[in-house]
Amino acid sequence: MAVEEEGIRVFQSVKIKIGEAKNLPSYPGPNKMRDCFCTVNLDQEEVFRTKIVEKSLCPFYGEDFYCEIPRSFRHLSFYIFDRDVFRRDSIMGKVSILKEDLQQYNNRDTWFQVQHVDADSEVQGKVHLELRLSEVITDSGVICHKLLARVLECQGLPIVNGQCDPYATVTLLGPSRSEAKKTKVRKKTNNPQFDEVFYFEVTKPCSYNKKSHFEIEEDDVDKLEIRVDLWNASNLKFGDEFLGELKIPLKVLRQSSCHGAWYFLQPRDNGKSVKPDDLGSLRLNVVYTEDHVFPSEYYSPLRDLVLKSGDVEPVSASAAHVLGEVCREKQEAAIPLVRLFLHYGKIVPFISAIANAEVNRTQDPNTIFRGNSLTSKCIDETMKLAGMHYLQVTLKPIIDEICEAHKPCEIDPVKLKDGENFENNKENLKNYVDRIFDVITKSGVSCPTVMCDIFFSLRESAAKRFQGDPDVRFTAVSSFIFLRFFAPAILSPNLFQLSPHHPDPQTSRTLTLISKTIQTLGSLSKSKSASFKENYMAAFYENFNEQKYADAVKNFLDLISSSGRRDHKRIEQPILLKEGFMIKRAQGRKRFGMKNFKKRWFRLTNHEFTYQKSKGDHPLCSIPIENILAVEKLEEESFKMKNMFQVIQPVRTLYIQANNCVEAKDWIDILTKVSQCNKKRLTVYHPSAYLNAHWLCCKATSENAPGCTPCTGGLPANIQLDIDGDRETERIYSLFNTYICKLEKMQEACGSKSVYDGPEQEEYSTFLIDEPRETYKTLYQIIDGVKTLEQEHAQYKRDKFKKTKYGSQEHPIGDKSFQSYIRQQSEVSAHSI
Repeated sequence: MAVEEEGIRVFQSVKIKIGEAKNLPSYPGPNKMRDCFCTVNLDQEEVFRTKIVEKSLCPFYGEDFYCEIPRSFRHLSFYIFDRDVFRRDSIMGKVSILKEDLQQYNNRDTWFQVQHVDADSEVQGKVHLELRLSEVITDSGVICHKLLARVLECQGLPIVNGQCDPYATVTLLGPSRSEAKKTKVRKKTNNPQFDEVFYFEVTKPCSYNKKSHFEIEEDDVDKLEIRVDLWNASNLKFGDEFLGELKIPLKVLRQSSCHGAWYFLQPRDNGKSVKPDDLGSLRLNVVYTEDHVFPSEYYSPLRDLVLKSGDVEPVSASAAHVLGEVCREKQEAAIPLVRLFLHYGKIVPFISAIANAEVNRTQDPNTIFRGNSLTSKCIDETMKLAGMHYLQVTLKPIIDEICEAHKPCEIDPVKLKDGENFENNKENLKNYVDRIFDVITKSGVSCPTVMCDIFFSLRESAAKRFQGDPDVRFTAVSSFIFLRFFAPAILSPNLFQLSPHHPDPQTSRTLTLISKTIQTLGSLSKSKSASFKENYMAAFYENFNEQKYADAVKNFLDLISSSGRRDHKRIEQPILLKEGFMIKRAQGRKRFGMKNFKKRWFRLTNHEFTYQKSKGDHPLCSIPIENILAVEKLEEESFKMKNMFQVIQPVRTLYIQANNCVEAKDWIDILTKVSQCNKKRLTVYHPSAYLNAHWLCCKATSENAPGCTPCTGGLPANIQLDIDGDRETERIYSLFNTYICKLEKMQEACGSKSVYDGPEQEEYSTFLIDEPRETYKTLYQIIDGVKTLEQEHAQYKRDKFKKTKYGSQEHPIGDKSFQSYIRQQSEVSAHSI
């Protein structure tokens, strides 16, 4: 969710890795251990909770959390709780990081000392207050000075124990006085509207002639202050809960008799001191991002330059490839690039181009796509984005079962627990591996279209580059779908939204063993047992040496890398995908033939869809995959028959009845999958048949009339991604701006390589430059676009600095981040002058 600021959208997000805690204080009873969990809070609002780690003073969490932050906040806090035998939770301590300090710890593992939690320090929210000093003339002619304190409203107060019934106390404090007044309680709101006025006498009555108008002793003013305390009215016997306070010295009224501002609530100093190192520590990795996104037209030059990367020759001279070269880690570049290309529907040409370039640089087919290159990272990110639903429907049911059942699966004799049986454990593990292998290899029809298109491109490039290796077209795909997609998802299901938390140690061990086996099954390596370092894994793998496993993997890989965009017969033999008896209606290929229904044996390969009288007979009809324009259900009213579907071709439509609804869906899914990339695929179709010289659905009389209903959008796996193209371009700009020195160094390298066609200088050797002149042109355009955007950002900051008032609702008094911002802008202005 973005906050709008005069046409500029501001996005905040945070990505957190909660590692582990160590040296937590022991439980005071005989059992020293604790059952601990950790929460993530924006100020006082809990937004995430880890699992409970039992019986440990050094709990390992291993949890990842990401969220978009929809509001302003002051602290990112982490609370450690202990759950007792009565399931009551008590706070042990916290780590609290100010928003303005988050960049200090950006994307690096850091140990934070756990701090003591005191109710007086747990505050959040802000208060709108007005103060006015006025003179009151009495009937006897004397005057006195009175202070008007008006509490207007509060915002963002914490919710305590599920409720918030706030009230405020207003106190005038001096060396020898304390006068307090109280607002009414506002029920069930953490944004109370008070608008209550209180009067306090500041000076003693005196003669009007003795004092001039508004003249007060400065010493009197300096010694007085107004304190506003916020409380939550509680029905509990422990009394009302403190929510925060603010103190305002009356000297703010020296310059003007009226003062009004927003204030952040502050903690109360209770005089207690706590040792800083006695509560243990917590390891965290925090990445906080704040993007200021301009209107779309600001990004056009840079966005267009990046989006045409797939068409640049060579691709190493493209803007996207350059970003991968200058970033410290390829993953930094891959995330916004993939999201941008996905948003504009250009991810497949781009990945095809960089993958083809990488394949051509690869010398050994056994190492294809094994490095952490830009290609690998981009495909990883694409699979993670586009394949999330695919993982859900494929792996989640059995992952849930494994996490809940806790069956022992340890096969390392050294790690067997007392009472465990090796053979039973091995059987449990084999059963899980077989089931997961089965659901994966039968899930080809659910693989998202964009992944299939990318896999097709990979196998084409690999097969062309290594023509002497018949298996390279499979290993090029398996290195991603098994090694980088399914295996990591099984190993760490919490990172792929397959489980809410990191698994417990026993389940994690089971998933590790399954992941290793599945990864090896999918690798199709010639010596699989030798790929295991552990003897017990090599022995266990002997259970999977049957040819049926390799055949299943190849069939699966072939299906997910099939596409109607090429001549299948050119590089591969037909692979059977599905077959069986169904009933079909005659297509009317013969001029005087009867259009009756007949039982036929249907057969689908990755080349064609055929039918014959019986299994093994010569085909009566063959439909090339590229001629399938759509596969859709047929309404029952057409022929008064259930479970019918239609295979639409350029000339006529084939109507088929399956044996049951499940089989009908299976056939529709797999036919759709193998044909969904066809260039002439229809967007509309007729849901009913053409009978008696008209379409039953729309009554159109021409058999060639365009369809009247939109074609189905494909399988659920092909979900639309919610991506903001301008925000991703802003992230790309931000990365280029961060590494601007490397861009300039790369320009120098291009110049050096163009002029001196000799050995490269060592400082330039890290850059991949195939065509110096084209790369130089791209770099010039990138730097020009980045500097233009940087000027826009600088102007926006200057304008904001001029317009922003300290003490406003957006930047209340006590906002340390704004104070820091003011200092920075003042320094910049002074430097400019």
